[in-house]
Amino acid sequence: MIRLATISPCYNEEEVLVSSISRLTELFEQMIAQKLISADSLMVFVNDGSCDRTWDIICQHHVQNPRVCGINLTRNCGHQNAIMAGMMTARHWVDAVVTIDADLQDDLQAIPQMITSLEKGYEVVYGVKVSRTADPLLKRYSAEAFYKLQYAMGVESVFNHADFRLLSRRALDLLAEYGESNIYLRGLIPLIGLPSTTVDDVISERVSGHSKYNLNRMAGLALDGITSFSVKPLYLVTYTGVLFLIISLFIGIYVIHALIAGTAVPGWASLILSIWLVGGFVLLGVGVTGIYIGKIYQEVKHRPLYHIKEVLSHEPAL
Repeated sequence: MIRLATISPCYNEEEVLVSSISRLTELFEQMIAQKLISADSLMVFVNDGSCDRTWDIICQHHVQNPRVCGINLTRNCGHQNAIMAGMMTARHWVDAVVTIDADLQDDLQAIPQMITSLEKGYEVVYGVKVSRTADPLLKRYSAEAFYKLQYAMGVESVFNHADFRLLSRRALDLLAEYGESNIYLRGLIPLIGLPSTTVDDVISERVSGHSKYNLNRMAGLALDGITSFSVKPLYLVTYTGVLFLIISLFIGIYVIHALIAGTAVPGWASLILSIWLVGGFVLLGVGVTGIYIGKIYQEVKHRPLYHIKEVLSHEPAL
């Protein structure tokens, strides 16, 4: 039997956290009874700079529940960094981790399937969403567009997989070797190259509260994912510049012909349209290039992804 830890990033989750701890405790009891995991398996909750009672609830349940552990970050570091903090801390305690958001919208019954896949030799198991009926319509369609755009840009990722996954200790150790500042786990973990498989993940509705991933955050995550793992946008800008050069040659030929034939009619509409169109593409190209330069700027400073203020653990060494 493996020793398992679930890793749940928490940002202002006081409305749902008590229910989530109860549901996870029930699941752990079932898996222990089925001899899938050891009795000393853990639930690790990472407080990502919450402004509500999230950390107080984690501390309270840590005293009452021997499986509840907590990691308190000094500030809000973001969803991906909070998951990374949990995984890198828990990898010293357990044989495998399952990352799952604190709202538990992911299918809890997929976790036993993940453990079975681990026993078969798979070291990375992805939860793939087969139904998103519980998600709002806008989020559903924007997510589909996001995955398709990633694929078109050449980002190696699992379609319809978010951050619900199992990683073995070996996978965690290899992941720890990546020293990137721009963390995008959905694209980073497939690069490890260990044997992997998928399980079905049926999304359920939130028990209470609301999702912290609004449209702006989803757009930012999509931009990070593409620019961290693909240079295709830079090539697209280059190809667009070549296309405009070819178009300008044809326009030049047309202007010379109109001057020779005496059919040239002075006008400002075409001139203004050309200026705005070309200017827009120039600014787009500068913007795309600037994003990549900005990422280089962040990477070369080698700043830590997070700082841990406090760790609540039942481990004797800690």
